[in-house]
Amino acid sequence: MRTTPLIERLLRAPWPLPAVLVWLACWGWFVVARALGLGVVWAGVLATAVGLWASRWGSTRWRRVFIALGFPLSWGALAGSAGVPPWVWLLPLAVVLLLYPPTAWRDAPLFPTPPDAFLGLRAHLPLPPGARLLDAGCGAGDGLRAWEQAFPDLRLDGVEHSWPLRLWSAWRCPRARVRQGDMWALDWAGYDLVYLFQRPETMPRAADKARRELGPEAWLASLEFPVPDWVPTHTWTCPDGRTLWLYRGPWPSAAGA
Repeated sequence: MRTTPLIERLLRAPWPLPAVLVWLACWGWFVVARALGLGVVWAGVLATAVGLWASRWGSTRWRRVFIALGFPLSWGALAGSAGVPPWVWLLPLAVVLLLYPPTAWRDAPLFPTPPDAFLGLRAHLPLPPGARLLDAGCGAGDGLRAWEQAFPDLRLDGVEHSWPLRLWSAWRCPRARVRQGDMWALDWAGYDLVYLFQRPETMPRAADKARRELGPEAWLASLEFPVPDWVPTHTWTCPDGRTLWLYRGPWPSAAGA
């Protein structure tokens, strides 16, 4: 499917900025249509069609759904809330920005790890007692809790950009040392395993960081999304059917190196 240079630039913008821009465009079409005398229903249909058309460029199925439903859901919410002060709609936006600040938009949103995801994994992942594990982007602590359940003798660390999620994660997993910070700025050296549940487009960056900072005997584990062009040391199928991709050093050289 061919795209214009403008659309290509929008697709490279940090998510969810592309979705927000499409929603604003839909509302712009709605306002223009009403100003030109089109009825409310037909103006809404037109704006919804714009969102559906733009959603085809979403990189995943859920992003396409997210883009397409933004306008009709917001339009319906506004239509059903006559008399509600406009500032009320800023409250959910403030909560979202607090939990998911713009500086973290290039990373994954809140993707919880299933609690039983790693039960039985120890037979395939020979981590010694006391090994250090980092959950990079630990969110609300679901990954830390899942690792603690399967490997109760690990030393657990987590790093999370959002301070409310960092506090929540530390409360839910008191055995772990959870800090607030940027997972990309934190040095991964010294960890025996770094765990990620990110998004496909961040995996090359994770591979580059692992190559530079992790030791030759360390592990990199990624739930659901593999590292492009890397051959996994082992793959593990979680009880819900998702795949955990396990890589162990020594790490492949960078392309073209």
